[in-house]
Amino acid sequence: MDAKGGTISRDRVFVHDLTAVTETVSIRSYTADELARIPGDAPENGFSILIIPATSRAHGAYAQNAPDYPGIFMKPVLGWISGVHLDDLGKVSPKVFDGSTGTASDQDALVLHGVLPAGRMANIGTVNLFEQGDGDTLTFEEEGFSIQRCLVNGERKDFAKYLKQKGIDTRLPMVADYAGALINVSFQTVPEGEDPVVLYAPVFRHVAYKIASPVEDYVQAFNQALPKGVVPVFSCNCILNFLYSELTGRVTEGFYGPITFGEIAYQLLNQIMVYLEIQ
Repeated sequence: MDAKGGTISRDRVFVHDLTAVTETVSIRSYTADELARIPGDAPENGFSILIIPATSRAHGAYAQNAPDYPGIFMKPVLGWISGVHLDDLGKVSPKVFDGSTGTASDQDALVLHGVLPAGRMANIGTVNLFEQGDGDTLTFEEEGFSIQRCLVNGERKDFAKYLKQKGIDTRLPMVADYAGALINVSFQTVPEGEDPVVLYAPVFRHVAYKIASPVEDYVQAFNQALPKGVVPVFSCNCILNFLYSELTGRVTEGFYGPITFGEIAYQLLNQIMVYLEIQ
């Protein structure tokens, strides 16, 4: 998403220049086993932008473990899951690129740690269109991105068959309420046969999920939900919002940045916009 609107390109690089708001930056690579170090490595006054390649071991590790990393909610950590052109799904591995060294990886995460001048402060904001609907309560006895069975109001069912029999609109995510914070889990594929349902973020055991309430006009709702008076230095938005809001060629004024396969605001989120504001 740039100033001219939603853009799909295979031969351009889109750039956010953060030199005006940072004193120094450093770029570090983290394996899946090193991700818990990110909060400790983050600057005392600054922010950390994290990029993780989709389907990597680091993706799974961060999605399932980030809320338990020591200090993860004490410093601003945001970012995204890197993906591929939708025509290349299953053909090309998503990657991250370290411009300071010229190296690329399809397994490790990259973090830019930015230090702010004294007197400046980083804030992370999100835009989420979805609330829990009033339908069935879904819980799970297994965790992860690939789910075969669910408990529907306590009754065990095949997850894919349930979604099809109920005619669930899988453009709507499942929503969990974590002490007032609404966390979306979006659907990637719902199989025809006996294969499991594949999700863009993991579900967790014994957490109550509900299918989100329908959004009457996705485009209008998204535009109305954009915060007023905010001038972010960076934002990223979900590929599902891009598709369902028909954002190709349309402008989200002031909110520019990559369209992503998952969004990070401390932990992994889905079907949401994340932005960074410097005050």
